Amino acid sequence: MRPSSLLRRCAATLLLCTAVGTALAAPGAPAAGDVPPDYVGANSDDKPVQLSQYAGKAVVMSFWATWCGYCMKELPILANIQKAAKGKVQVIAVNTEERDVFDKVRRPIGKMELVAAYDPDDKAQKAYGVKGIPHMVIIGRDGRIVQVFRGYDASSLPTIVAAINEAMGATRAQSDEAGGTQ
Repeated sequence: MRPSSLLRRCAATLLLCTAVGTALAAPGAPAAGDVPPDYVGANSDDKPVQLSQYAGKAVVMSFWATWCGYCMKELPILANIQKAAKGKVQVIAVNTEERDVFDKVRRPIGKMELVAAYDPDDKAQKAYGVKGIPHMVIIGRDGRIVQVFRGYDASSLPTIVAAINEAMGATRAQSDEAGGTQ
């Protein structure tokens, strides 16, 4: 295959992936500036994991699966970001697979000090408009969504880090001044 032909195919694939990523946004899904749904999944004891449990912290919620290579690489990076933030950020890793898969992976996730959850009835995935993974929702300390990332990869890391930094700076007082309510 000639290099120019290969380049055209790669460009076409990139455009297709971008279009698919854009199409993954579900109509009515919460977006930047919105107050997100409180329910994000269940823990290993089948008790609800709710955003309200982390009020005042920036929250990074990542919907992931074990078969998603990028997702598996992302979780330790998010754990390091959480650790570096020294209590200002909470990462919630929401596994989108069946309970038996979640049971196998929750201990390693817990060792990273991330909140491990799963979505038994796809309730959180529906509420957040998750149509594919990876899917990340970054929520500010003010309780509002800063940014939603769909179908991203390592090249998005600088933008994700910037959104997390913005989320750490967002306070309820700033939200109230901007006309938002909680």
